[in-house]
Amino acid sequence: MDKEVRVYTTPNCPWCAAVKQYLEERDIPYIEIDVSQDQQAALEMIEKSGQMGVPVVEIDGEIVIGFDKERLDYLLELY
Repeated sequence: MDKEVRVYTTPNCPWCAAVKQYLEERDIPYIEIDVSQDQQAALEMIEKSGQMGVPVVEIDGEIVIGFDKERLDYLLELY
């Protein structure tokens, strides 16, 4: 699988941890972006998703808000 996966996250977010664990258990590489440390990334996440909350997952330009297993599986072709 050659999909680019980005996870916009913060350190103390339990749903972010759940998303990262879910991806790791499936051996899906991802880029973690800590929006609490990167103001530009936070603005980029808000612009792309319309959301200020995390996690926001971007898979090849498609946005997933929160830990939505069904949508993640669909976009990652894990069905």
